Amino acid sequence: MEESLFIVSKEDWSLHRKGYEDQTRHREKVKEALKNNLADLVAEEGILSSNGKNIVKIPIRSLDEFRFRYNYRRQNHVGSGDGKMKKGDVVAKDGDAKQQAQGQGGGAGDQPGVDYFETEVSLEEVENHLFSQLKLPHLDKKEHAEIEVDSVVFNDIRKKGIMGNLDKKRTVLQAIKRNIQDGGQGLGKILEEDLRFKTWSEVKIPHSQAVVLCMMDTSGSMGRFEKDIARTTFFWISRFLRQNYKNVEIVFIAHHTHAKVVSEEHFFTKGEMGGTVCSSAYKLAMELIRTKYSPSRYNIYPIHFSDGDNLPSDNEECTKIIKSMMDVTNFFAYGEINQHHRMSTLGDVFKSINHPKLRTSVIYERKDILEALKTFFTETTEQEMIG
Repeated sequence: MEESLFIVSKEDWSLHRKGYEDQTRHREKVKEALKNNLADLVAEEGILSSNGKNIVKIPIRSLDEFRFRYNYRRQNHVGSGDGKMKKGDVVAKDGDAKQQAQGQGGGAGDQPGVDYFETEVSLEEVENHLFSQLKLPHLDKKEHAEIEVDSVVFNDIRKKGIMGNLDKKRTVLQAIKRNIQDGGQGLGKILEEDLRFKTWSEVKIPHSQAVVLCMMDTSGSMGRFEKDIARTTFFWISRFLRQNYKNVEIVFIAHHTHAKVVSEEHFFTKGEMGGTVCSSAYKLAMELIRTKYSPSRYNIYPIHFSDGDNLPSDNEECTKIIKSMMDVTNFFAYGEINQHHRMSTLGDVFKSINHPKLRTSVIYERKDILEALKTFFTETTEQEMIG
């Protein structure tokens, strides 16, 4: 009997994956651009006024496909070569790397540049990339007053249950086992007796509580740039905490010569004037710890932002309170906004304190916000390892 030859398709099946492959390449380019531009994205102006609903743009290199390019620098384009090429050899190279470097000066050139285009990314994508690098350090389980949270745990396998809890893997294994016992081979038909279901129960899981005391200098020495930097940093801190930790309270403290607990809206929108007495904020924080946030029940994280301009006679009091605070808190974080690289009276206080729980960061320009966040929210700093 003559065999029939069936041709299913002569298509290049890889073409069916081209759209998916292009999407994958684009996603990888976006991830790379997020990584390379994260400091600028975090410092993006207008984030605060958008209430976190911004769509930001980042530059991404053009996704041109590989293609053959004629070697236009040589005159001899005719012929098939000398036949000495082998697999892996470079067919041709573009010009000198120096000629292609961007922004190197040297007058107008005749070489092609690298094409870039801007693509939009949501704030959520920026957050995911940023928050994956941050962690609330030293989050300890407290012995008292832990919050118990309901959770579901799958803890048994049964023959009866609802289809939504069907354990497919165990069902298939049971069908194979039964089929072999019946003299068959492989999977065969799945019968009702083969079905296996996961069962679950509600359990109480203890979660440690934490409070973050956000202190900001709102005195007259804090100009528009300084206040904007402090608020932008606290904006990212508050979003990071709320999205990653369920049992973290955030307290907002504004101060000049006096300190007070304010609403979140007031903290991020209202400006004040007056002199600067930083110990007022530290005293209020200690009072809150004493009356409301006991160290036996809470992980405590005080964070203070200032331009470093403090009443000199107040520095001794600041030093005393900061040291006392670190005895009952998980850390103390201080961020100084100092765009003019000037002498800082409060900065001298922190330089004089050698303590493993102290974390400090100086912000000279907007892109330094990222480094401050990473300094505050890492598991262990170099100083803590030494201490």
